[in-house]
This record gives sequence, C-alpha cells and structure tokens, in this order.
Amino acid sequence: MVFVIFGVSGAGKTTVGKLLADLLGCEFLDADDYHSAGHIEKMQRGLALDDADREGWLSALRARINEVLNEGKTCVLACSALKAAYRERLAVSGAVKFVYLRGGFDLIETRLSKRSGHFMPASLLKSQFEILEEPESEEWTFDAGHSPEKIIEMLMMKMDGDAGDVEGDK
Repeated sequence: MVFVIFGVSGAGKTTVGKLLADLLGCEFLDADDYHSAGHIEKMQRGLALDDADREGWLSALRARINEVLNEGKTCVLACSALKAAYRERLAVSGAVKFVYLRGGFDLIETRLSKRSGHFMPASLLKSQFEILEEPESEEWTFDAGHSPEKIIEMLMMKMDGDAGDVEGDK
C-alpha cells in the first residue's frame, strides 16, 4: 500500500506523512527529494515548474511507487500532485491511496510566511492554487486547518472503516 499525501505547499503533507509513516511503521518518502537541482534552483528563483519540468520527476516517483508495491511493502509519500493527470500517473494500482489536505489560500499563505529552510518561496503559492485540481471525491479529503494529530486521527478512523479495502489492496 502506498499513501500519497497531497496538496499545495504548506498544507502539511510532510508533517502528516511522517506521522502516518511512524504509526504504520513504514518508510516515508518526500517527493521534494526527487526534484533535480535545476528544478529546485528554478523554484528558488520564484519560477513555477511546468508539465515538461515535472515529467522526469513524475517518472521517478512512479518507479519508486512500483518498487515499493513490488516488494510488498507500505510507504507514505508526501507529494504535491496538484493535477489529476499527475495523480493518474502515480496511481499504478488500487494499492495507491490519495489523501488530500485541503486548505484555503489565506491559511496556507500564513503558514508559508512562517516557514524557513524550504526551497519553494511563498510567492509560488498563487501558481499552485491556479493549477490545483481538487479530487472529485471527498472520501479521502481532510481539512488542512486541523492539527496534524487531528488529521491523523480522522485518517486512521477512515482507514479502520475501510479496513477491508485497505487490507485487500496489500
């Protein structure tokens, strides 16, 4: 099973993802680690990546997801996956569950203004919201305004309720 925690930068993907991985006793992966140095530099200059820039990044993530599933393991991946096409690319099987952290622009902008040490500047937030395609289903959507612990609590309740589905996907 691979859980992809997705949303705009500052939604809490890494924090929630690490908490979930700790609870599940599995590996945590951060999609930011799969960006090329050139792409990181581009974002640091305040330039948004386009679909062509993301091609190699998505291919590497897809390969890693396949690797995890082929090994019969579970992992949690924090990944923006803003467009439906990106999520479709990463959805290599039904064993990939997408967990969306939804937050409004003002909430996320406030969080980003307090964050330091990350390569993506707050100035790119508007471009992220512009390309964001929210999932059609609300089933695995959680309010990013909740504390990470509350999101994990709600997510675990959801997973317990879907235990048959989750267990069957392993």
